[in-house]
Amino acid sequence: MLTPIEQSCLRHRRHQLGQQFEGQALLWSGVAPFRNFAANHFPFRASSHFLYFAGLPLHNAVIGLEGGQLTLFWDEPHPDAALWHGPSLSRGEMADQIGAETYLPLSAVPTWAQQAATLPALSADTRQQQIEGLGRPVPAITSQGSQDEGGNRDRHLAAAVIQLRLQQDGFALDQLQQAADITVAAHLQGMRSTLNHASEAAIRAEIEAVMMAHQCPTAYASIVTVQGEILHNDAYPHALAPGDLLLVDAGAETPLGWAADVTRTWPVSGHFSSTQRDVYDIVLAAHDACIAAIRPGVEFRDLHLLAAQTIASGLVDIGILKGQPEVLVERDAHALFFPHGIGHLLGLDVHDMEDLGDLAGYGAGRQRCDRMGLRYLRLDRPLRPQMLVTIEPGFYQIPALLNHPDLRQQYRDCVNWDRLAHFEDVRGIRIEDDVLVTAEGCQVLTSALPTQGAEVEACVQGSTS
Repeated sequence: MLTPIEQSCLRHRRHQLGQQFEGQALLWSGVAPFRNFAANHFPFRASSHFLYFAGLPLHNAVIGLEGGQLTLFWDEPHPDAALWHGPSLSRGEMADQIGAETYLPLSAVPTWAQQAATLPALSADTRQQQIEGLGRPVPAITSQGSQDEGGNRDRHLAAAVIQLRLQQDGFALDQLQQAADITVAAHLQGMRSTLNHASEAAIRAEIEAVMMAHQCPTAYASIVTVQGEILHNDAYPHALAPGDLLLVDAGAETPLGWAADVTRTWPVSGHFSSTQRDVYDIVLAAHDACIAAIRPGVEFRDLHLLAAQTIASGLVDIGILKGQPEVLVERDAHALFFPHGIGHLLGLDVHDMEDLGDLAGYGAGRQRCDRMGLRYLRLDRPLRPQMLVTIEPGFYQIPALLNHPDLRQQYRDCVNWDRLAHFEDVRGIRIEDDVLVTAEGCQVLTSALPTQGAEVEACVQGSTS
């Protein structure tokens, strides 16, 4: 249940929304999908926008927001449900928990606010609930707006919600630090148990067991793989072999929905090879340079270009790339090995508010670039105090890029392919931390997890000394 401080913070969020958005808004929590038969549900995850203003992950609930006031629409479980799931709070008790001034049954939604704005749901079931409640479809939010009156109201609501959620308040930061601490502990367990296991799946089990012990689900499908060149690899069939690097991208989500997102890469034997260490140190240099540059007002795009420049320079130093680093970045040659963006927003969603598209990630008037080195940039805004972002540079040998005939031709003068062949034991390396922008710089919420190569080796070997 929520503490008085948390309840006060929720009231403040709703008051801020009332100042930025005139009119009524309805937000749906969603329903749990089921498999096989109706009583066998998948785990329920409430809508993040609902959670931001209601605080608790209520199943099949709607909240109405107007002028800072909250109305809860929720039906109490059928009395027979107590047999299977135990007692439940009444509607009034639940309203008291989240600080709702009014509480009504779900059937009252259509008559409460026919002209209310909302945010589009992701699931088909919840989208149908929105149509029934509002009497209209809810289109996706776009940066161009809509000719439809309801769509324009929705877009104005989205813009107001984005402005609030871009900067984390005290309630959020407490939750995010909890998620970060549990995630750090999980990664450390994964490192320290590696020598005792022979498969990706076994290391995944060690990592996720720590999260489960804290009643935290994973914030996303964990990546635990020796195939680090597959950026979002969520399969775990491989054995661990001497010489392998294990790339682990895993984050906990608190019971109230707040996420962490952390990546480390370590040698399964406890020792990097010389080629692995050379590349690891380049990725780490990019990671450290970006974090050192974070402060309010800095453009996130500039952090990405700083990482690209650092990686290009390092690859020139070890003979993989040829030329001036600045020119290589201008030509996007670095993106052969570092194709994704430097990071993204983090909060209630692991990629925070990306359900709202680039309206959340990109500043006013900005659009995605089609350049190879910039097109996957998820965030293009100046940094503000209390924004939480990930910093996650990487190096990958992705066959689809390196073997593409057009790219081989385009970058024939930039890549020393013979030299690259000496680094075949480096399939993928990524180092990722969760970084809070502060008034004067930044704070790394996940700093307790080592990044230095020697410290990572020591963790895998079972020693932190």
